[in-house]
Amino acid sequence: MSFDILWFAFHILIFPGLLFIVVMGVLLMGINNKMVARMQNRVGPPILQPWYDFLKCCGKETIIPRRAQKFVFIGAPILGFAVLITAALFIPFGGSSVLSSTGDIVVSLYLLTFCSVMSIVGAAASGSPYAGVGLSREMVAMIAYELPFVLVLLAVGKLAGSDSAQGVTFSLATITEWQTAHLPVICHISMIPAAIAMLFVIPCEIGMHPFDIAEAETELCEGTLTEYSGAPLGVYKLTHCVKVYVMTALFTALFMGGITTGMVVVDVLIKILVCLVVTFLSMTLPHAVCARFKVEQVFKFYWTFVSALALISLVLVWIGL
Repeated sequence: MSFDILWFAFHILIFPGLLFIVVMGVLLMGINNKMVARMQNRVGPPILQPWYDFLKCCGKETIIPRRAQKFVFIGAPILGFAVLITAALFIPFGGSSVLSSTGDIVVSLYLLTFCSVMSIVGAAASGSPYAGVGLSREMVAMIAYELPFVLVLLAVGKLAGSDSAQGVTFSLATITEWQTAHLPVICHISMIPAAIAMLFVIPCEIGMHPFDIAEAETELCEGTLTEYSGAPLGVYKLTHCVKVYVMTALFTALFMGGITTGMVVVDVLIKILVCLVVTFLSMTLPHAVCARFKVEQVFKFYWTFVSALALISLVLVWIGL
């Protein structure tokens, strides 16, 4: 009994839990920044620069604005980070996930949304007008990408649940098992539009350029993060890195979860490589070649082009193609 508890604690805290999630998030963000710099003919920061930034922030003084709601202002980044780590524990990586349920896709979606809501709550609690503009933009971005995100999840769930009595599944474990028995979801022609839509959803969910309308350093002085400093700012930055891992790992589980060799180490290395490729396609390329979108452009882009791609896959799967 004690061994089972220790083994569960190892999964929660070490692999594929907290330590692995944070390390992967920092590395993916650092590699992304380095690749963007190289594509723009710059040297770029060290790969571990996000970790250095987090440590530097933790060593700085935390200044709380006079008009801020102190408890909410400090608690929002901590709660957002905790919720995001919980969402990551539902995603299979190198084997079974730490946490699982019959509806873990829905749970993960809610947790990711809640994490974004915490950045809005923290900005509102700061009392800054710049943060107020940033949180309004964050809300617009959430409304924009949630629709195609949900359509993508429905399309994958319908395809993987086609053999079940319900006809649809919301379990990541079931989706992974279905891909192991058949082909990876991305190998089905009907799901290629959904995969492309998911690649567009990832940078907006994370708040990466060119969809970083809520922060917009040159316009809003970091927007939602304007009044943050010290350790709370470091937690927000670390949460940003972890979300890179969560979204790329979720894409891997949804579309390429059936790739397995039976050897845990090899499977983990393959998943890490896939996460790197997804990071390059969904974040590095748009960051290097695109200017920041306007608020209305983000909304129009996701509710027309991206939603149409996801809807095409959903319809094709629903009619059995």
